[in-house]
Amino acid sequence: MNLPATVPSFWSPVVGGLSPYVPGEQPKIDRLVKLNTNENPYPPSPRVVEAIRSAAERDLQLYPDPESVRLRETIAAYHGLDAGQVFVGNGSDEVLGHAFFAFFQQAGAPLLMPDISYSFYKVYCGLYAIPVRTVPLDARLQVDVEGFAPESGLRYAGAVVAHPNAPTGSPMTLEQIERLLALHPDRVVLVDEAYVDFGSPSAIGLIDRHPNLLVVHTLSKSRSLAGLRVGFACGQRHLIEGLERVKNSFNSYPLDRLATVGAMAAFEDEAWFQDTRRRVMASRESLARDLEASGFEVVPSQANFVFVRHPSQDAATLALALRRHGVLVRHFATPRIAQYLRISVGTPEQCEALLRALRVLLAEAPAA
Repeated sequence: MNLPATVPSFWSPVVGGLSPYVPGEQPKIDRLVKLNTNENPYPPSPRVVEAIRSAAERDLQLYPDPESVRLRETIAAYHGLDAGQVFVGNGSDEVLGHAFFAFFQQAGAPLLMPDISYSFYKVYCGLYAIPVRTVPLDARLQVDVEGFAPESGLRYAGAVVAHPNAPTGSPMTLEQIERLLALHPDRVVLVDEAYVDFGSPSAIGLIDRHPNLLVVHTLSKSRSLAGLRVGFACGQRHLIEGLERVKNSFNSYPLDRLATVGAMAAFEDEAWFQDTRRRVMASRESLARDLEASGFEVVPSQANFVFVRHPSQDAATLALALRRHGVLVRHFATPRIAQYLRISVGTPEQCEALLRALRVLLAEAPAA
């Protein structure tokens, strides 16, 4: 839609300069194999569905608990924390947004982040006028922790990293995370663990030793609840209080009654969670082997996706061709990674559909 020229004059000055986040395509076409948004290919626990169904039959006329006490207690018990060390929000994106507002607006000091990472980080910086200093990933597309070392005389707003990183899937070690915390002891280090359940150790166990550590999780990936929108952060009480002050100045009721009971049920069905994550990890390893056998270079991944490139095929062209064959993958037209595709791990049947399409396309395509 073309807006009249006068419309932007109604905006606040900052709005015209924003570069909003662009999510992966949510298709309107049936029967597409959707491997572009890192959703879990398996449904949530039946206990989640039953909890939501039961809650929908009562009390929806009432506001939910603004503090989500029962859910915070559930998450805290699961991770060996106190409820006061847990903050919950409407998806991890909201939790991240509150964290950027609460901790990283530091008198014009830049926020440190990898040059290739979750693109929403820079969007939040634009929204909150936080300068950015990027630290290049190394040649293996892994986080270079020593690159986060402060330069003499310079102040920083803090640091944010994804573990495992997105979109590369490369994890960090807990020793690397502790090194990063030591490099910036007077600033918050945010570790975004959206994909940690697919094979990496969580930094949550470091919280009691590090007052500047905030760890953010989501139930969208390993708990199969992308449609429910539940995220949480763990940290020492003073960090959680900062998040609560921002939340209660923005929206006192971020989680509704259905999301709350569904999230609790997801944590209570450990067997379902463990079975699902094992199946995803097994498919990831199988898919990586098959892609390598087809000539792709595959970045080692500890997430529910793989990051790949083909030495003789243009990634953007390949992504479009796959879509014509009914398979969606994600391409980022970004420096350093423009020749890579991020492919979500699907069911074995979905992965096989991807591989069939690739075999046809690679057989037909001329070398780039």
